[in-house]
Amino acid sequence: MKKPMFPRRNPLGRNQEHGITMVIVATAMVAIIAMAALSIDVITLYLARQEAQRSADAAALAAARVLSVSGMTGTGDTSSWGAVCGGVNSPASLAAAAVGTQNAVGSNVPSTPTVTYAAGGQTGATDCSTLPAAFGVNPMVTVQVRRANLPTFFSRIWGTTSNTVSATATAEAFNPSASDVNGNGPTGTVTPVQPSCVKPWIVPNQNPLQPAITCGAGTCQPFVSTANGAIVSPGVQPNAASGVIGETFTLFADCGPGTPCSMPTLQPQANATGTSFTAGAAPATPNLQYLPAAVTGASVRAVPSCASSGGGGVPEYSPAVAGCDLSTQYRCGAAAVLPQIDLAENPGGPAPAGDSAAAIACLIANDATTNPVSGQDTLDTSSYPYRIRAGAANPTGLSGNVVTSSNSIVSLPIYDTSVPLTFAGGRASVTIVGFLQVFVNQVLADGSINVTVLNVAGCGNATTSNPVTGSSPVPIRLITPP
Repeated sequence: MKKPMFPRRNPLGRNQEHGITMVIVATAMVAIIAMAALSIDVITLYLARQEAQRSADAAALAAARVLSVSGMTGTGDTSSWGAVCGGVNSPASLAAAAVGTQNAVGSNVPSTPTVTYAAGGQTGATDCSTLPAAFGVNPMVTVQVRRANLPTFFSRIWGTTSNTVSATATAEAFNPSASDVNGNGPTGTVTPVQPSCVKPWIVPNQNPLQPAITCGAGTCQPFVSTANGAIVSPGVQPNAASGVIGETFTLFADCGPGTPCSMPTLQPQANATGTSFTAGAAPATPNLQYLPAAVTGASVRAVPSCASSGGGGVPEYSPAVAGCDLSTQYRCGAAAVLPQIDLAENPGGPAPAGDSAAAIACLIANDATTNPVSGQDTLDTSSYPYRIRAGAANPTGLSGNVVTSSNSIVSLPIYDTSVPLTFAGGRASVTIVGFLQVFVNQVLADGSINVTVLNVAGCGNATTSNPVTGSSPVPIRLITPP
């Protein structure tokens, strides 16, 4: 018998290899399943961490918003701080807690956030009234959101039955007023602000209630110092009777439909009297005359349907009052292009012909046809911090409830009255030295507008650095702590 060319292998050796592949596959499957299970838990924790971060961001911004609209920034009135952020039961801390627990983290509500306050480089404290004066310039609030006992799915194989995720966010409310002397910048340097959606009512740097209601043009103290932007009459009423925060006066224009603004005699002033007002005598003192600003473009957003071009001469003016004017830049301090007064616009007089009255009534009460208007939000200044209560016309449907945001809160530019107005072609350039943030209490029957000061932000004329932007003259923003 002929032998095979290649001898057979030992069949016994091959039989010894049977099943090894099954063992390898089974072992690999255990490792693969374990890694897949671990990745599911890791992804679950990662998503929960993102949810916690969003909650922390929103909570920090909510607390900073309370600090911004409270009027405590830039006043130097440390006695008022405790009422705003003085511990876990203060309005700012409660706002952070409410927002921080509003959103679920890992399908459950996180524990009450930890809220601390600090100025730049300072150690945080749960009670802001213990902090130095620098806190009033750019108060920072840090919120930590923590979610414990987050369930796991497969990690319990290794004995881990729950995990904890946490996230921290810091928000700042920045007021440039005297920031060069309060420890927040080099001496002589004031960081400017450039808020958006500013109303085109340029007011003179004259406080109609300081030093007394009897002050007139040229004798009233300014709102802000033109040297460094410091607030001239710091303080919050009723805690400080002479404080600018909480002052109530009436804004008016001396020109309206049929009564053009008069260029030769146009010198805005505080506590004006006589018959220069388009509807007759100027409103009762304290009052403050404003000038119509030139709206530089048509980039106006969020204009209510009740807004129209009105009875004046500039089609963009009324929408800029009733909506958000994004095109006109009112930069605090010196700027490449200065804002201008526009005498082609005649804003005064009652609604519906008076542009300012009709447009602001449209904004705050969705009614541009009559004034006084009804249903707008109200401001309670009997105690500090002030409370805004939603009216029947509030678009949120929260009538009667306390709210932290309102269409009745508007920002106005303050111009440097130490420089005489020089007109060319019906326009005059002005230098912005600060901003008023006011609450519109009412549009009066003659078209004048009664307001209460919520906050003041000032700056020096020599400001050249890049501005801080936002929708408020005291903007809020998330920051990364040093």
